[in-house]
Amino acid sequence: MRTYTVAVNDLLTESPANRAISVSELNRQAKALLEQGIARIWVAGEISNLARPASGHLYFTLKDESAQLRCAFFRGRQRGPVINIKNGDQMLVFGKVSIFESRGEFQLIVEQVEEAGEGELLRRFEALKKTLAAEGLFSDERKQALPTLPSRIGVITSHTGAAVRDIVSVLRRRFPAIPVVIYPTAVQGEWAAPQIVGAIDTAIRRGECDVLIVGRGGGSLEDLWPFNEEIVARAIADCPIPVISAVGHEVDFTIADFVADVRAATPSGAAEIVVPDQAEWQRHLAIASTRIATLGRRYIEDRYQSIDWLGKRLAQSSPAATVARQRDWLRNLQQVMTGAMRHGLSHRAGKFERTRSQLLQHSPVLLVQRETSKTGSLEQRLRVAGANSVERLRQKLNLAARGLDAVSPLATLDRGYAIISDVESGRILTDAKKIEQGARIKARLARGAVEATVTKSLTENSDED
Repeated sequence: MRTYTVAVNDLLTESPANRAISVSELNRQAKALLEQGIARIWVAGEISNLARPASGHLYFTLKDESAQLRCAFFRGRQRGPVINIKNGDQMLVFGKVSIFESRGEFQLIVEQVEEAGEGELLRRFEALKKTLAAEGLFSDERKQALPTLPSRIGVITSHTGAAVRDIVSVLRRRFPAIPVVIYPTAVQGEWAAPQIVGAIDTAIRRGECDVLIVGRGGGSLEDLWPFNEEIVARAIADCPIPVISAVGHEVDFTIADFVADVRAATPSGAAEIVVPDQAEWQRHLAIASTRIATLGRRYIEDRYQSIDWLGKRLAQSSPAATVARQRDWLRNLQQVMTGAMRHGLSHRAGKFERTRSQLLQHSPVLLVQRETSKTGSLEQRLRVAGANSVERLRQKLNLAARGLDAVSPLATLDRGYAIISDVESGRILTDAKKIEQGARIKARLARGAVEATVTKSLTENSDED
């Protein structure tokens, strides 16, 4: 820090005018003290009084509940989406403290701007990820294998969320015989991380599950943050029970995903991973049962041959009673095995029949029949609608024909009128005064026409004979 020393005697002997310094000098010294005494820092606050002059620089005030700070963000330092900031935004501002000398205003010269909240969370995420990776908590060597067929599955999540419903639904569909234990916990908020750790400790202490699913549904980075907390990551890493992390959607990644033994893209995906398909297992069991039955029959047949051979050998020493007992025992064993096999086949036949009945209910044939019925109904409706439409058009046509007939000149001719035209010019004649005596005229009647020569013209005032 820069210091300033002034002799006391000088202050006592000099006049106030000689001791005074200029305002500019005072501001310059204050600026030097601030810039040298305070390092570059991050400051959080709300943007207000944002100004964007033509120079491209940004000037704004950063404020909180009780104070405010003037900030200057010069164009040469602006990078990325800073031009999108607006009044009311909560931001993290990095820069150095200074004084605007000409006005004596305390201000922050901004070098970097980030959104508050998610930007800070991302920095914390990357820092913790780097630390845990350096400790080897992400290495494949320390990850545990999942059991092929777990005896009991533990689920650590909210008991009211969609994730637990999705997980239970998939488990019930794939292998309903495996019991599920829910360890309810908060999965969002400041108390979620300690509760998740407590649920993991409870599962370890009880020792009732041989695999755990830890997770929740999708959300923002803030919503998923409990699964990025260090205490949760270390609890998962230290858990002696294999852990599947199922946090958020497929694109979401948390620290829990990296330290868990297996990462699932979604809670439903975790349920798909943790248990096999029961139908596939039943198929394998059916094949194994058939092989065991075949081997049993072969074993019995071999024993029969051995007994027959021994019987022949022992016939001379007459251990007939012993052989008979052995034969009866084998026959009884065969009956028991046959009964067991028949029972198993009957059980499978019943299950097959139920499955067949379910498939018939969803048969394409039934669907086709229903659609065919709908098509017939639609066809009938179309036929009726078409007939009605044709009838309406026929009625309109008849009305138009009657209207046309009413104004047709042919109808006028039927009432005894004629159309008179000049034979030579074809011009229609309407005025008797303009027809000369001896002119040849043509009279068109309702049926046919006649030609005549005018012998006399009669006007309206003339006497008609």
